[in-house]
Amino acid sequence: MTHGMRTDTYTPHLDDERGRRDNLARYALLPLRVFLGVTFIYAGLDKLTNSAFMKSSGAGSIGETMRSVRDSSAIPALVDMALKNPVGFGYAIALGELAVGIGTLIGLLARLAALGGALISFSLWMTVSWANDPYYYGNDLPYLMAWLPLVLAGAPMFSLDAALRTRRRRRTAGY
Repeated sequence: MTHGMRTDTYTPHLDDERGRRDNLARYALLPLRVFLGVTFIYAGLDKLTNSAFMKSSGAGSIGETMRSVRDSSAIPALVDMALKNPVGFGYAIALGELAVGIGTLIGLLARLAALGGALISFSLWMTVSWANDPYYYGNDLPYLMAWLPLVLAGAPMFSLDAALRTRRRRRTAGY
């Protein structure tokens, strides 16, 4: 009597499971993208509409904040640079956050927007929240880590980048 060993590995009942997992993987970064986009839009608008923030001195101002963290920051030279024109720096941060948030939310130049978000988070971590002890009490480091998957993956779903990519593919396929 001869016994054979089955060598095929096809299991049709796993196709549905694999397809479902692959489909979910495509959408995995969407909640992160929405959260970071909305948060950075809100942060930028909050700074732009806060008259106390956009001053070089006084309670709640960008200048006062920079002076208070100067000696405890990891990169005091970056704080010194901001202190040369604190109001200009405040507008740069606010407009940068707004641009990053919009780009991330609508998925336009999403990797570049995510890189901008990562750089803003990194600079805030190195300056404003560097002195937090323990380090995980500050929120800038987790924001930095949250931006990195979007830097790597971009916005493959529900984005202007994806729509433009599809349009380019269709246009080149037609010629």
